[in-house]
Amino acid sequence: MMMYHPLHTSIQRPSRFTYPFCYEPHPLCLLAAHEVQQELGRMTLTEGKMFGVLVVADSDGQLGFVAAYSGLLEGRNDWSYFVPPVYDAQQPDGHFKQEERLISAMRADNQKEERRQRSQQLQLWLFDQYRFLNAHGERRRLVDVWQDYHCSERIRRKYPLPPGGTGDCCAPKLLQYAYTQALKPLCMAEFWWGPSPKTEVRQHGQFYPACRGKCKPVLTWMLQGLEVEPNPEELTAPPQLDIEVIYEDDAIIVINKPSGLLSVPGRIGSYSVATILSQRYPGALLAHRLDMGTSGLMVAAKTRDAYRHLQQQFSDHTIRKTYVALLDTSLLTSHSLHPITGTISLPLLCDPINRPRQVVDYEHGKAAVTDYEMVGTDRVRLYPHTGRTHQLRMHCAHPDGLGCPIRGDELYGHPADRLYLHAERLELTHPVTGERMTFEQPASF
Repeated sequence: MMMYHPLHTSIQRPSRFTYPFCYEPHPLCLLAAHEVQQELGRMTLTEGKMFGVLVVADSDGQLGFVAAYSGLLEGRNDWSYFVPPVYDAQQPDGHFKQEERLISAMRADNQKEERRQRSQQLQLWLFDQYRFLNAHGERRRLVDVWQDYHCSERIRRKYPLPPGGTGDCCAPKLLQYAYTQALKPLCMAEFWWGPSPKTEVRQHGQFYPACRGKCKPVLTWMLQGLEVEPNPEELTAPPQLDIEVIYEDDAIIVINKPSGLLSVPGRIGSYSVATILSQRYPGALLAHRLDMGTSGLMVAAKTRDAYRHLQQQFSDHTIRKTYVALLDTSLLTSHSLHPITGTISLPLLCDPINRPRQVVDYEHGKAAVTDYEMVGTDRVRLYPHTGRTHQLRMHCAHPDGLGCPIRGDELYGHPADRLYLHAERLELTHPVTGERMTFEQPASF
């Protein structure tokens, strides 16, 4: 069968299946991905797309792989090299397409409500066509899988049904095909190929985890019956790094945070700047946050009054911050970084299916503005006017920003030994004395 591709190699097979939401690609997946990329080089593609490989063993124990793409590829879902969708809704004479055409033809104002109802009914009908297998051979409806995963009543009310397109990503397609063909899944990986989309940042050839929003509920079901690697983020706690106090008085504390230390407790650990401060200065409150990978200056308040004063300054944008970053010029997407100085204005919104990734959204995003100054071939100073999540990282990496991710940015670029972003200067008004104060801490890179 053309969709199954043999692998001839002496590379050792993994003992457990890939944890799909945080992984380093297994060498077998790298080999399979290389073959897929050679095939892609023979195709005429006009869009960037996520592709996936699943290394499998057939009934005789022979090694091979199958490949998939997310959604449609060039408007088609019938490319012979790749596995089919879990359900094919693209058949011109099928119920979905016929009903879709009828709904699209309903243009009159007095048909709006009927059109809305029929669209909802069609979406529910489509969801019902997706029946997912797991390694035990059990099959479940998509809506049942979704609702069982979201067992919290609050989450169920917020997300009663899956987002459109759930089940059409690479991983569910690959596992469904393997189960139907009696192929044993061994390891899996997904990579982006082609230009980055306009809304988000994807690097050509970079491997990415499966999305959590759409895929985690489905894969949690589909992986039952496989021995899966543990979540690497839960195997080791973050290092017990310390903070350096730069300035302290009766109202505020200014500290230098090292890269690799959480600002506040998170899903990967409770040890953080906030917990360190609470132990040393009972009642102290952080006035803002830095990403775990970002180093540099932070300010905390020792009293509630000082905290409220600092929060108001952040709200009024009267606190000035300067960052320095090293850019990963090997991933430069524009021909140059000129002009030397400028302003980037790209509104940002959290990607609900890929938290904590951010996307550019001109309709629903929140304003995010950054001035920049190139101070070398790969070094840039950044002066944010707003404080959106991942603002500087997105403004550097996005093609409509600097078009070059910060070195070590594993979300929007390539991993390295650290994220090369540092908060080097902080200017604020003292909440008690009213004095304008400036603190500086040069980067270690």
